[in-house]
Amino acid sequence: MSTRSSAGTSQPGGRTRAGAPGGRLAVLDGIRVLAALAVLFYHYAALESAWGEPTAGVFPVAHRFAVYGWLGVEIFFLVSGFVICMSAWGRSVGDFAVSRVSRLFPAYWAAVAFTTLVLFNWPEVRRVGAVSDVVVNLSMLQGGIGVPNIDDAYWTLFVELKFYILFAVVVMRGVTYRNCVLFCGLWTLAGVVAPSADNGVLSFFAAPSASPYFIAGIAFYLMRRFGPNAVLWAVVGVQFLLAQHYVHARMLASLGRGTTDQTPAWPAHAIILLGFTVMAALALGALDGIRWRWLPHAGAVTYPLYLIHMMAGLTFIHHFRREVAPVPLFLGVTACMVLLAWLIHRFVERPLGRVLRDRLRRGVQDIRSATPGRPSVDRLPAQPSAPGAERIPAGRTRL
Repeated sequence: MSTRSSAGTSQPGGRTRAGAPGGRLAVLDGIRVLAALAVLFYHYAALESAWGEPTAGVFPVAHRFAVYGWLGVEIFFLVSGFVICMSAWGRSVGDFAVSRVSRLFPAYWAAVAFTTLVLFNWPEVRRVGAVSDVVVNLSMLQGGIGVPNIDDAYWTLFVELKFYILFAVVVMRGVTYRNCVLFCGLWTLAGVVAPSADNGVLSFFAAPSASPYFIAGIAFYLMRRFGPNAVLWAVVGVQFLLAQHYVHARMLASLGRGTTDQTPAWPAHAIILLGFTVMAALALGALDGIRWRWLPHAGAVTYPLYLIHMMAGLTFIHHFRREVAPVPLFLGVTACMVLLAWLIHRFVERPLGRVLRDRLRRGVQDIRSATPGRPSVDRLPAQPSAPGAERIPAGRTRL
């Protein structure tokens, strides 16, 4: 996922904002690291499925904090809105699609294979369903057709895919300040209307509990690129208020009724406020001085870590819980997952991502030129093309 911003950024009226920072935004990597560790902490120290007993008894102190780790997902969505808007700027819809597919799928395929292997050999926490379920999971589309996720953490990927599909409309029209603000307004309206509307398609794409974070992320990037103004602050403010509305529902979905009733909600509201505040500081350039060299490397591991840590990690904890004390087991499994995530990033995600990106770019170029790279001349007779055939009219969006 690209995290580069332009050094010379233009205001909506054509002016350039002085001092707009360029280069990689290391703070984004730091936020990703904290969000990934928060989710891991929640799964390992708040869920009972791994330990076979209430985690409040296993980690009396840590459990009080771990029950809020699910908020790392919301922070991921917030960062995603910022990064997708930034990385899509100036790209065609074909380039946007290539960047998303080559970024998401290599590590995901490795994670599905790894998790399936673990669950097949140690079906202690979760059993592998039908082989067809594993095959469908490789598409990342299982959430749309009711096929169970191999790993419960994958539900967020389908939410991300919805966001990409919606934002692809902006890319087709051109990623501009005006179009991004219009997109934020329309998606906000859809998220407000969807819960009371009897429309399956609207409810499917509105994603009302997640959209406030994506939209706020987009607004924060517009602040970063063009400078803050009242409209962008209003967008962020509305999203913050909407996000607060869904805290209780998210706690129920993450913790269950019993734990939710015993867990105060105010820390969750405070963490969301903190996330918005940090992103606002990033948008205004207040965190540009953070340029620790290790952050980009750590940030690169967060995606594969997120993909592999849950079901495989819970299985390892469950398998060794009688032989290893809780704290060393927690730390050991976490270290193991981080190491495996780095191996996937280094030996799968990076090389396979490059190959996939190059192949897809050539495929998109073939579509643009209407001349596939390897025509089958022995099976298809040569025919003269009509004058002007397959030309893209001036002013139309390119693939």
